Amino acid sequence: MRILIADDQAKVRFALRVLLERQPGLQVVGEAVNREDLLAKVGVLRPDLVLLAWELPGNRQSGLPSNLRQACPDLAVIALSGRPEAHGTALAAGVDAFVSKGDPPERLLAAIEQRRKRPLNEQR
Repeated sequence: MRILIADDQAKVRFALRVLLERQPGLQVVGEAVNREDLLAKVGVLRPDLVLLAWELPGNRQSGLPSNLRQACPDLAVIALSGRPEAHGTALAAGVDAFVSKGDPPERLLAAIEQRRKRPLNEQR
């Protein structure tokens, strides 16, 4: 599974990369630091999954998941946030899953695994 990490915090991107690259079958294909960077990279890199920091700079509108899927229709999006109250907003905006940044790493890995096991036509 090809994964693009979108977070403006270098420490978070690094930690996610280390976690993901230790898992068989997961490959981090790139990183983005803001909305514009993410939209540019998703069309070029064609990831299977975007890990999207919900507070990513430029993500003021809730249409970002739709914008990402216009560039890459089969894309899965998992929102990450340190604010649990963002859960409802992110799901309403069309993300496939929401994981709190405070959750144990196993929670994120389980959400990724669910996306990997489901056929594309059943993911949304």
